[in-house]
This record gives sequence, structure tokens and C-alpha cells, in this order.
Amino acid sequence: MAYDVIIVGGGPGGLTAAIYACRAGQKTVLLEMGAPGGQAATTDIIENYPGFPEGIAGPELMLSFYNQAARFGCEFITAEVTGVSAKNGLKFVETNQNNVEGKAVIIATGASPRELGVKGEKEFRGKGVSFCATCDGFFFKGKKVAVIGGGDSAVKEAIFLAKLAGEVTIIHRRAEFRAAKVLSDKIKEINNIRVIWDSVVDEMFGGNRLEKIAIHNVKTQEATQIEMEGVFLYVGTQPNTAFLHSAFTRNAQGYLLTDENLQTSVAGVFAIGDCRAKLSRQVASAVGDGAGVLAAIEELSN
Repeated sequence: MAYDVIIVGGGPGGLTAAIYACRAGQKTVLLEMGAPGGQAATTDIIENYPGFPEGIAGPELMLSFYNQAARFGCEFITAEVTGVSAKNGLKFVETNQNNVEGKAVIIATGASPRELGVKGEKEFRGKGVSFCATCDGFFFKGKKVAVIGGGDSAVKEAIFLAKLAGEVTIIHRRAEFRAAKVLSDKIKEINNIRVIWDSVVDEMFGGNRLEKIAIHNVKTQEATQIEMEGVFLYVGTQPNTAFLHSAFTRNAQGYLLTDENLQTSVAGVFAIGDCRAKLSRQVASAVGDGAGVLAAIEELSN
């Protein structure tokens, strides 16, 4: 059975595309390997999405997206996509279960948190090292934790963790945050958050669980070891595009290159949201991509 639109990925961009496609009468299926919502569903509070002046919890917002797509008739399949190909005008999406075919494919696989690449990081993942404060913060109630990074995600998650942890230390390789000023200003008002500037993590130590980290100052080269029971990493993202073959053109960082219609280098396959090369990676910009891609698909099919 061929679909009109196959969407790979159930984050805000993919779910928005599903809403628009189904409302336009397109037979649509969305493939997602985990719970719908993407990274947005693991965010404690989203304050910059229009329409919610007091902010809204990420899981709540994404559940609303999912329910809206379902109400318009989107079909959902839980599966891991392993490849996308095109032949004789049809597109074929390979999964770890059954293959799916359709007229157009939308890649909305987003991006995953980037690792530091230091010794001990992999060994202590799930044993003190986490990429999601909303998911794991409860396990560090009253404990000493570090947040690595200085962008919006790092600062927002540090603010969230401060409600649970005994002490939160933000370690940032620069002398000032890259986060929005409103977030940076909030840090100054929270007594159990401290910041270590101009520093990076070199190694993580412990027994069965993480116990301490080694850091050094990038300007003075002074090395220090700090007792730490948890580390939350927010040092950027990498696109989830490794499953696509070489016919899909990417930039040096692996993000998919698209034209003004959001079409990739493979005709009839589009990319939206955080997996494509663009300046803004926010829920609102992913939603914009998801809304715009259907117009592009319909224009090309006329």
C-alpha cells in the first residue's frame, strides 16, 4: 500500500507536517522509533513558543501536537528507519520491520545531543552522566551536579535542576553564556547555582557510579578535580542523518542540504527541522518547516 506522504520522525516538525498533510487529504504515515515529541518532549518548560505567555511543559505541548495529528487521521508506526531510496517515481523507506512506500518522504529526524568524547563519559552514561535533566533530574535530589555548556539548553536545564539538586555547577568553555539574556539573568537569582568560566571537562572518574570530574581552565591551564555525583551534557547536537545513503547531500557537520522548497538532493524527499542545515533550531522554526513543506510538495506534484 502506497502513502501520499511518509514522515520520518515525530518531533514538532514531523508532527506539524502530519497535521497539514492529513488536513489536505493526503494519506499520511509517520514513522517514529520512540515516543513522539523529540527533544522538545524532554524539555521541562518551553517559554519562547508563541501563544503560551507563562510557558508550557515540553511533554504537554508535544502531546497536543500528537493528538491533533491523530485527530486528523495520521497513521503512526513505531519502527526504526534504516534507509530511504527512490525508484520509478516512488519512494521506499526501509525499517527494522516492514518497508513502506509512498509518493513523497519528509525527513524530520532531528538531532541528538553531542558527546564530549572524554574518558569515562561512556562508562558512566546512566550512572551519573545524562543528556536530559527533565528525564533524570529526580535521581539527583539534594546531590551535587554539573551542567556542561553555555547555550539556552544548558542554562534552562541548570535552572530546572536547581529545584532538585543540592548544588548545580555550570561549566562553560567561554567567559560568557551564549544563552538568551533573560535566561542568563535568571541564573544570578538562584543561590544554589555557580558558574565556572573558561573551563572544559577532561575526564570523569568513579567506581560503580560517577564520583568526580577533572577540568582545566583553557586560559590559565590550571587543572582541578571536583567531586560530582551527576553531569548533564549540553554541548550542542549532531543530526540524525547517518541512516541516509551518500546520494543525500550534507554539509560538513552532517546536516542535510535543502533548496528553497525544503527538498533534498534526492527528488521527492524533503527535510525539515533540526536535521537540515539552517540557522535556527527551535520548536517554532521546526513548526514553520513542517507547515511550509506541504505547500512545496503540493506545488511540485501539480
